[in-house]
Amino acid sequence: MSEKHWLTKDFEVGDLVLSSGKTLRSARLHYHQIGELNAPKDNLILLPTYYGGAAAGNYPWADQGSPLDPDKYCIVIPSLLGAGESSSPSNTPGQQGAAGFPSVSLYDNVMLQKRLIDEVFGGASIALVAGWSMGGMQALQWGCLFPQQVRSLLASCCTARCYPHNHVFLEGVKAALTCDHNFQDGYYQAPPEQGLKAFGRVYAGWAYSQAFFRHKLWRHLGFHSIEALLQFWEQDHLAQDANNLLTVLNTWQTANISDNPVFKGDYSRALAAITMPARLMPSTTDLYFTTEDAAGDAARMPGATIETLVSDWGHIAGGAGREQQSHLKIMAAARSMLAAAES
Repeated sequence: MSEKHWLTKDFEVGDLVLSSGKTLRSARLHYHQIGELNAPKDNLILLPTYYGGAAAGNYPWADQGSPLDPDKYCIVIPSLLGAGESSSPSNTPGQQGAAGFPSVSLYDNVMLQKRLIDEVFGGASIALVAGWSMGGMQALQWGCLFPQQVRSLLASCCTARCYPHNHVFLEGVKAALTCDHNFQDGYYQAPPEQGLKAFGRVYAGWAYSQAFFRHKLWRHLGFHSIEALLQFWEQDHLAQDANNLLTVLNTWQTANISDNPVFKGDYSRALAAITMPARLMPSTTDLYFTTEDAAGDAARMPGATIETLVSDWGHIAGGAGREQQSHLKIMAAARSMLAAAES
């Protein structure tokens, strides 16, 4: 692999009409890119981002030795609306800032990414769209909406909609944040620190599995105790904006790949539209994107197979570079899917 560097860019689209009917003023999609698009425009890889994660969190999927080789592929990481890099409550001025930021759907995100690919990358054919968690949900939305443009799809630790128990889990972390009296319905004068810390602590209990804590696997992350791990989660969330967290949480809770003008709520029809080779890779110990739900979705996708990540790391197993055994398995799946997409 030759020396290449990630570039960060903004795709300015002006006023963006959302699926809710509201308009996001001066909308901007932030993205990271490494590698160049080839002349046939068929070497694009798209890696949508996950909840709470900056685009750089996906970099380990394109590390040296990865099948996602920037000498061969043009790799693009689009940042979720609301997450802090693209248009978000924290960086939008005026009435749409803070709690005034409009609700954004999964469909809104993918349709904006579609504009990016069409207008900046000349409508390139996508060799692989891959993502973890909400990144995987976006990949599945891409697959059903644009089956002629997406040649292969890989989604780890996700489902094609937010299932009921997943929704309830998110209600819990939301409540932990918004009960801070400094939150002030999203119009806080200073960060609601107690709420952010509570959000992080509660979330940590869901992100990993019971076995992760039983076997003290937090030691592999360099922590000397569970309390040290929880303090890390507190500090991580203190660095995030509360309204950003809630905006993207709403996108997650309402996520459903059929909730758009194309499928009009017909979930089975949306799943059936995913006809390209697709690999769903749930973790056996994921507490909210369960293997049962993922398998049920995959069974209704003509091109899909399930490959479980046998891991004690819970939901975290599917993230880029998070748990080595699962990371290598995901990279092996990506390698085989890219090979098939080129044959």
